[in-house]
Amino acid sequence: MYAYQPIGIFDSGYGGLTVMREIVKVLPEYDYVYLGDNARTPYGNRSFETVYHYTWQCVQYLFSRHCHLVILACNTASAKALRTIQQRHLPVTFPERRVLGVIRPTTEIAQQFTRNGAVGILATTGTVQSASYVIEIRKFFPALRVYQQACPMWVPLVENNEHEGPGADYFVKKYLDQLFQQAADLDALILACTHYPLLIPKIKAYLPDGVQLISQGPLVAASLKDYLRRHPEIDRHCSKSGRREFLTTDSAALFARQASIFYGEPVEAQQISVEGL
Repeated sequence: MYAYQPIGIFDSGYGGLTVMREIVKVLPEYDYVYLGDNARTPYGNRSFETVYHYTWQCVQYLFSRHCHLVILACNTASAKALRTIQQRHLPVTFPERRVLGVIRPTTEIAQQFTRNGAVGILATTGTVQSASYVIEIRKFFPALRVYQQACPMWVPLVENNEHEGPGADYFVKKYLDQLFQQAADLDALILACTHYPLLIPKIKAYLPDGVQLISQGPLVAASLKDYLRRHPEIDRHCSKSGRREFLTTDSAALFARQASIFYGEPVEAQQISVEGL
């Protein structure tokens, strides 16, 4: 058994750092390695097959770094790749490893956030097209009404550090207006992309009174803590020395500069390649 067995956290770019930040708050004693596939981001407009292929390459890389548990801190990867990885690969090739996503921790408690029984999903085009949130919420709460809105400009705004500028207001208001045109009585909105927490101040400025905004990071962190408690066989394969690593498939210097916006503190990064896996 290796002494260093971090929890792997994967995202197509930087957004998963908002999830990692919340996980580290709740479980600071664990070791973590973050991998951003920045060279091939964004995933949101790519096909199911491409997202699956890229995600599986990155998961295998994290397995090679002795991760027994990998969190797909990316809604698009969770929507388009998680089920295939869990069903096709893990039972046959990696039966002792686990890969978890960010959709279920949010959807399994969605009902507690709404009084009117109407929930809105703000997401990338890829996540909306997958209908993963609609499908998962209806598994748990068939009576809930679920409405989706793709927000294709939100990730570029955040990635280009324009999320606090006046240009962001137009696109925030545009997509919120389109969502509330579907159902005026929405009283709970799920931010179904890990980039979107950086837009929360702008989003709140255009929300009607009484609408609850749900960010995934704290929910995923609480769910992971509970998962490790319920699965000691996985927990014992997660080392605990408080170490953090940050990896990217693109420029390490660029990643380090941008990552602090999402993670909330400076990071040092290493560039790696997942090609061939």
